[in-house]
Amino acid sequence: MGNSAHWSADAAAATGERIRALRAQRGISLSELARRAGVGKATLSGLETGTRNPTAETLYAIAGQLGVPLAMLLSTPGEPLDVPEVQGTAVVAQLLEVFQDGGISTELYRLEIRPGVLQTSPAHPAGVVEYLTVFSGIARVGPVGNPLVVRSGEHACFGSDAPHVYAALGEEPVHASLLIRHPLEVSDLPG
Repeated sequence: MGNSAHWSADAAAATGERIRALRAQRGISLSELARRAGVGKATLSGLETGTRNPTAETLYAIAGQLGVPLAMLLSTPGEPLDVPEVQGTAVVAQLLEVFQDGGISTELYRLEIRPGVLQTSPAHPAGVVEYLTVFSGIARVGPVGNPLVVRSGEHACFGSDAPHVYAALGEEPVHASLLIRHPLEVSDLPG
């Protein structure tokens, strides 16, 4: 995984269109969504117009307030995935696949957690669960008040409907896969 946070103009515009459409579908003003997500109004406006590259934390905050999985901001259901990496303070994530089974959306990410920094992700909607499998390195992940240590070859599961952290312990980055299972509202299901 690279360290480039640059998205193509097309990728940024497509993500912006999805954010704007979901916000409009829910009848939320730009100002209200910005306030709820804890992001600046100018930042949200720039994301919606495709003139800003989003961070992982910003996208998760917006997705959480819209009540949708992150994948719904990054891709269009039923279309091939061509999603750029999303970077946060410590995490670089690449969406690999989205599976929908009944009322559950499961997102599969390739994850790198960079050493030396801690990333706190905002709470996801109620019922969201994350499953991390570490391939190399040692990770500290999970709820802010009770994170888990996960070593190479191990996995962990935690509810992510509360603020949660990602950190690499030691000098080496963590390479992992992350599954996020997200209950969907009937209105969020395609078709």
